[in-house]
Amino acid sequence: MPNDSLVRSADATLVSTALQGLSRRPKTLPAKLFYDEQGCRLFYRITELPEYYLTRTELTLLRRFAEDIAAMVKAPAALIEYGASDEAKAEFLLGQADKLGRAHFVAYVPIDLAIDALVGMEARLRRRRPELAVFPISADFTSPVALPAALGGMARLGFFPGSTIGNLDPLQAQRFLAQARFTLGPGARMLVGVDLRKDPAILVPAYDDADGVTAAFNLNVLARLNREADADFDLGGFVHRAVWNDRESRIEMHLESCREQTVRVAGHAIQFIAGETIHTENSYKHTVEGFAIMAAQAGWRVHRAWTDPARLFSIQLLAIS
Repeated sequence: MPNDSLVRSADATLVSTALQGLSRRPKTLPAKLFYDEQGCRLFYRITELPEYYLTRTELTLLRRFAEDIAAMVKAPAALIEYGASDEAKAEFLLGQADKLGRAHFVAYVPIDLAIDALVGMEARLRRRRPELAVFPISADFTSPVALPAALGGMARLGFFPGSTIGNLDPLQAQRFLAQARFTLGPGARMLVGVDLRKDPAILVPAYDDADGVTAAFNLNVLARLNREADADFDLGGFVHRAVWNDRESRIEMHLESCREQTVRVAGHAIQFIAGETIHTENSYKHTVEGFAIMAAQAGWRVHRAWTDPARLFSIQLLAIS
């Protein structure tokens, strides 16, 4: 658990981040603020909703092709997962073994900001897979990360599931992929979950479900600021909006002010007019061909790409060009 000084530092950072975004026109809050303890619980509920095709489709692809993917990475190997809030998807790869029962992946490096999630993950894996070397790193995966020296010269597979790359705009995504290529090193490969462009009639309900779980997830950002940033948002004064921006090829999530109001964050007054929104998330949707171009600009080439029969989602294995 973080000590008191770390908690105070985190709170100060949260306040600074919130004020920076809320002072912009239009107002914004970064998607990373979603994932406090309550936000994580709500997101897991989202992944089980009938409208949210992304998780179940990706899990089906991983279940079906994990053996093929592992075979394309020399053993013994290290699996480095970016944004690893739990090990559920990594398990498809960590469970791969040769005919003698020797694990294909002998080291696992989960990278995430959520310290508690990393601690829990490490404890579970040490019980279930005592032979696996686990090296959790608490960090923002979009920033440079130094991998453990203990990995030595073993083969490395970067893993970025969940279409999280869609939360980055194309330039940010390109920069992230280039940075990951540098971090992982020569000869590495990278497995990325990529959500695909499709009919907005499928896309929008995935971000605006009938049960209102996604709305609660979005509004929890304001509740978190109330809890941790000395804010006084009236959650009843804002409503969740999810819209498809075809020109930018992205779903946008917003929180819309229902009325003219003033909100205070750590003593700073923030004015809202009726109908004004806080832009909380983008989720870019790619084509298989378009993602390949972006990956190439970051120094990768698509070695293999797998999609479901309806072409809702893809997992793409990248190799260094």
